[in-house]
Amino acid sequence: MIQLNNVRLSLDTDFKNLKPTVAKLLKTNENNIISVSLYRKSVDARHKSDVHFCCSLLISLKKEEQRILNNNKNTIVFNEKKYNWLKSTVKPKLKPVVIGFGPAGMFCALTLARAGLEPIVYERGCDVDTRTKDVKKFFDTGKLNLNSNVQFGEGGAGTFSDGKLNTGIKDIRCREVLETFAFFGADKRILTDAKPHIGTDVLKKIVKNIRNEIISLGGEINFCSTLQDICIENGNLKSITVNGKQKKCNSLVIAIGHSARDTYKMLRDNGLEMIRKPFAVGVRAEHLQRDINKALYGDFSDHPSLKAADYKMNVHLKSGRGVYTFCMCPGGEVINASSEENGVAVNGMSNSKRDGINSNSAILVGVEPDDFEGTDVLAGCEFQRKIERKAYEISCGNVPITTVGKFVYGKDANIGKVKPTVKPKAVFCDFDEIFPRFVCDSLREGIKEFDKKIAGFADVDTILTAPETRSSSPVRIIRDELSQAVGIKGIYPSGEGAGYAGGIMSAAVDGIKVAESIIKNVCKA
Repeated sequence: MIQLNNVRLSLDTDFKNLKPTVAKLLKTNENNIISVSLYRKSVDARHKSDVHFCCSLLISLKKEEQRILNNNKNTIVFNEKKYNWLKSTVKPKLKPVVIGFGPAGMFCALTLARAGLEPIVYERGCDVDTRTKDVKKFFDTGKLNLNSNVQFGEGGAGTFSDGKLNTGIKDIRCREVLETFAFFGADKRILTDAKPHIGTDVLKKIVKNIRNEIISLGGEINFCSTLQDICIENGNLKSITVNGKQKKCNSLVIAIGHSARDTYKMLRDNGLEMIRKPFAVGVRAEHLQRDINKALYGDFSDHPSLKAADYKMNVHLKSGRGVYTFCMCPGGEVINASSEENGVAVNGMSNSKRDGINSNSAILVGVEPDDFEGTDVLAGCEFQRKIERKAYEISCGNVPITTVGKFVYGKDANIGKVKPTVKPKAVFCDFDEIFPRFVCDSLREGIKEFDKKIAGFADVDTILTAPETRSSSPVRIIRDELSQAVGIKGIYPSGEGAGYAGGIMSAAVDGIKVAESIIKNVCKA
């Protein structure tokens, strides 16, 4: 089979009938083509007067394959390696335990279950249906459930996001993660889109299907179950304490996500080696989606083949700070992602159709460990918490907003054409009272720079919502070549919370890798 890359196709292309186009490109007879299928599709909108698709196609031929490979520089032999799920030849005396049921914990547990190791999962939050009700109640009333919210619960923080599956890592497991999501209910387009996404509404169904698969393979999922302590003797994990009950354990996966600050503290106090790591803080920017479409697609902005436009930008300021957009949610809404009392943290979310009036994206400023006060390894957590509590304080428990007109240009703060989407209540606040000065200065400069790349990005009516503080973990739990915590046998830090991932895809892949290490260690024992 041949892979044909860099195929330029118009927005009006009939993807069910590609043989005539391929025959012309390969200079072969159409009857010589057995089949053509789409492998990858992206939108090329670099020139607003010429927006089109750029595709890779998989082609099966009756003959002439070598001639075509020799004569067409865009062709290669398609030879994608297939990931093989590991099988264990040994049943351990104690079942492996996974803490957390976000992407890392979920795919770790699925890998362990498919290997025959019947993992036990403990998730501090609720199942996704109960969690959805708790989140809705919080959005409607402001009443926060500390263990069942946007950060904690089945599916992790990614469940209440856009469900973006694009990643910068190159790993054979990435394709398997995509195929797993598709198998359990995601649209098959995630297998071909260059920027695949699922959407919150569909993710809620998928995580239940994966949960049921793990249970059908002998695994066990326990919700409302918080890891409170671990017992280590002579460098070996002996037991864990969950909801006040001690349980024997010698294989423990720590996949807690980036917001379990109490668990970070417990792990630190029990001697796990951690380091402070850079992260970023900032705001969410909301524009009208139609304006973003127009700015990026020009006259093609209303073409039915194009979805809601997205963007990704970054700039390096003269100060040395980096400012970048993150987790752009086309046709989405800004959500209150708080998980602690007396604090505010926001995020973005969109459903599978991405058909909301607004788009939103985080605008983040890089933060380095030197910016933290004190020497504690968890100083980054306190840096985040200080911002979140100040936001809560000056908004009187609501969510702070402002406009680009006010924040960047000093104009009066008024709601214009863009209406804020965050719930339960947004109030105008002075962001200079929320963030350190370097953050606000960098945000102002960054917004102006982004306006040079996307016309209208710094429109005065653009709504800014604060603060976005949970973009990534402020710490990394150090692990060795066997994926175990340094100096402690039996503890496996994993995913975004452990500092080894930065999104759903990379967290899922890391969860699989950690499970593989456990399987191999069990088989060696």
